Amino acid sequence: MIFAKIDYINLLPFYIFIKKNLKSSRVKAIINYKKSYPSLINKQFKRRQIDAAFISSVASRGEKSLDLGIVAKDQVLSVLLIPGEYEKDIESSTSNVLAKVLNLEGKIIIGDKALIHYYKSENKEFIDLAQAWTQKYNMPFVFARLCYNSHEKQLKNLSKKFIQNKVKIPQYILKKYSQRSGISTSNILRYLERIDYKISIKEKKSLKLFLKLSKNISYKEAK
Repeated sequence: MIFAKIDYINLLPFYIFIKKNLKSSRVKAIINYKKSYPSLINKQFKRRQIDAAFISSVASRGEKSLDLGIVAKDQVLSVLLIPGEYEKDIESSTSNVLAKVLNLEGKIIIGDKALIHYYKSENKEFIDLAQAWTQKYNMPFVFARLCYNSHEKQLKNLSKKFIQNKVKIPQYILKKYSQRSGISTSNILRYLERIDYKISIKEKKSLKLFLKLSKNISYKEAK
């Protein structure tokens, strides 16, 4: 199985879990090798170059998916818009489209660099896009969902186990990500409390609404 990895802090619990629960050292090596950012992984998935990955919600339309994703119930801190002239984030697909759906203009930053901006920048003028969605529609926002081209049974089992288990992140891994980002380990843990992974009824309703509202916005155009 070729599983592509989005190497952002928000998916850290999942990759720790999957490495503990995958027996194949070859697949573990592939996951480490196949690291990239969301918009590129979307392209690789569409071209069937990878078997499974967390695919941006806007790019997951019509794909085979599981009830596992990246969900924010309110403020998320890792998807920000700095008001001003529109500037897309080349790493993103969903966030660029979300800004357009919400009729917001500005510079979009996502992932770890957004967290760094939040915690370390003196410029605190920004809009949290997940929070803006929640305030407008009173629903959580689904940024990505686990999609697959093959290995459905294996991925279903892994997803189910992941949802049922609380993942403890080893200190050495926390320190590694802290050193890489400059964000303290305590802030990383607080940030991860804002992320949910289970896509239930309310999340599906929210995702359906977002896909409807974004139907006429090309994510290829927005990214």
